Amino acid sequence: MAVDTEVSQDGEKLTIKVKGRFDFGKHLEFRNAYEHQRCASSVVVDLREATYLDSSALGMLLMLRDHVGGDEADVRVINTNPDVRKILAIANFDKLFDIS
Repeated sequence: MAVDTEVSQDGEKLTIKVKGRFDFGKHLEFRNAYEHQRCASSVVVDLREATYLDSSALGMLLMLRDHVGGDEADVRVINTNPDVRKILAIANFDKLFDIS
């Protein structure tokens, strides 16, 4: 699968790993990754293996944030490569997410 999930043993942290192109083609997989899980208080989106993201991926991240709790959501985007980090910065996502 291009989108994998891991839930911590205590069920409080959900990790979503995206591989390859993070675009509209992964919309259903990405949404299913968090909608069908117990409501975790913390979500980590691991983009270590993501090679590209587009505007639909930005929208998916915003939908995830809203699902988890909006402004109070603990959603982190980690392991971004320089190209992905640049796209997130241009879109001012560093103001909405903890990005590393």
